[in-house]
Amino acid sequence: MTTLADPVPGGRPGDVERATALSGELSGRGVHGIVLSYVDTAGIGRVKTVPTARLASAAAWGVGMSPVFDTFLANDSVVTTDVLGSPDGDLRLYPDLDQLVVLAGQPGWAWAPVDRVTQDGERHPGCGRTFLRRVVTEAAARHGLTFKAAVEVEWTVARGDAPGDAFVPATTGPAYGAARQVELGDCTADLLAACAAQGLDVEQVHPEYAAGQFEISVGAVDPVAAADRSVLVRQTVRAVARRHGLRVSFAPAVVGQGVGNGGHVHLSAWRDGANLHSGGEGRYGMTAEAESFTAGLLAHLPGLTAVTAPSPASYLRLRPSQWAGVFTAWGRETRETALRVVTGTAGLRDQAANLEIKPVDLAANPYLAIGSLIAAGLDGLTSSATLPEETTGDPARLSEAEAAARGVRRLPVSLEQAVAEFRGDDVLRAALGPVLADAVIAVRRGELASVAGLDDDQVAAAYRWRY
Repeated sequence: MTTLADPVPGGRPGDVERATALSGELSGRGVHGIVLSYVDTAGIGRVKTVPTARLASAAAWGVGMSPVFDTFLANDSVVTTDVLGSPDGDLRLYPDLDQLVVLAGQPGWAWAPVDRVTQDGERHPGCGRTFLRRVVTEAAARHGLTFKAAVEVEWTVARGDAPGDAFVPATTGPAYGAARQVELGDCTADLLAACAAQGLDVEQVHPEYAAGQFEISVGAVDPVAAADRSVLVRQTVRAVARRHGLRVSFAPAVVGQGVGNGGHVHLSAWRDGANLHSGGEGRYGMTAEAESFTAGLLAHLPGLTAVTAPSPASYLRLRPSQWAGVFTAWGRETRETALRVVTGTAGLRDQAANLEIKPVDLAANPYLAIGSLIAAGLDGLTSSATLPEETTGDPARLSEAEAAARGVRRLPVSLEQAVAEFRGDDVLRAALGPVLADAVIAVRRGELASVAGLDDDQVAAAYRWRY
């Protein structure tokens, strides 16, 4: 389980002693440095590293890093809000020792996610991991709910010897094809070995649809750990691929046309050990609370896209009839609706039933994305929102009248539209808090300005190797 207590100057009870013991153990295993990892508002993984011998000091007093990164863009330009984006100030990065792992794909290194705390020992209001932890703890206190989550990771594999920043697929095999698995079999075998060594329970890894595309799925855990795992999986994929002379991209789109890389989120709500998405009297076994939770997600999807699909390149992926889920609709195992109700196989439904949220990609900060999704669902649960009629097949084929009758609408077709929807969503902005909400808006506007006047291929190229 993830540590759910906030860090404090001097360390939480037992942290320093534990870190001291870990430091010696890691040194004995040939680990020389610790990667301290977090994700900024633009969805870029940022790090600081410390020698293994400094782990106890980091657990006690954190490691300094500027708060300016909360308003960095993907291209490393800086925008500002009323309180963020200044060169002034400092924060402390505190590693979560529960999630520290030795990186099998990067010999000599270990990795740990961090919480960011002010110099005065207070929660940093721009910290996405702290935000998600707050959402989870408040849901338990107010509703008696816990959650399980998992993030699917899709990536595109390119040849490492391609000229400049060109994208040349590393495989020539067909989608989901055995040929593609053989072509990169050595790399994916090493990936599986690295994940196993790091304690990541991989459910499947396979070739995907687009050229050079693969996907890996890991088991569902608590939401904070799920976001951590999403970051760790990408760190591992990148490291293993590099050792094989390959280059990978998790960007929503690596080219201007075609299927892009998603980061679908699987989410289920639980109370007293019982899955609310199974065994109920609602549709497909959902309880009344699960239906209302799903309705809340549907209602807030337009504004959520500013968090879950935060890049101009995201909207190259969010196109109809490409399994990206671009309509406010739900359906059982319907891969064209934004919300796919997964009931699971008979005999496992009490454990496996969940919601898959599809308009999510890996440019999203996973902590902000999962926390915002939970907040949206809880709003529906609190108001006993009614889940509308199910949609089957491709919503793009509905007539205008049919779509209107079902409440099915197209999600934003651009980041500009998504930001406008987010600005009008009081629930999402209140959940994030004013500092984070303003950062989301400022960074999205900055991304839009950075690609103004570019065509689709140029937008894809601008973000191709940033994620």
